[in-house]
Amino acid sequence: MIIGVGIDVVDVERFGESLTRTPGLSARLFTPSEATRPLASLAARFAAKEALAKALGAPVGLHWHDAEVVSESSGRPLMELRGSVRARADELGVGSVHVSLSHDAGIASAVVVLEG
Repeated sequence: MIIGVGIDVVDVERFGESLTRTPGLSARLFTPSEATRPLASLAARFAAKEALAKALGAPVGLHWHDAEVVSESSGRPLMELRGSVRARADELGVGSVHVSLSHDAGIASAVVVLEG
């Protein structure tokens, strides 16, 4: 059963400007392992976190570091949930999180599907 779906798009150049303009923003949004990625990949990961929040109903109190996009050895993205995000997912009965990332032509996008 589908519990939630979220989608988000990010302008990669504008996102990069925000990271440059706002000291500490990258550290607030991304875990140390995520922060080492290239800009387009960071923008896609930010889109995934936004899409996940939408799929969860956008509750107040979610922490950016409590959702981390990791990659399998094949390159397939996975979302690891913990803390505030895991608690909301458990509350909704989420059993699986499916995520798809893309970036091309200056736009990064992500789709998240929550399955119970």
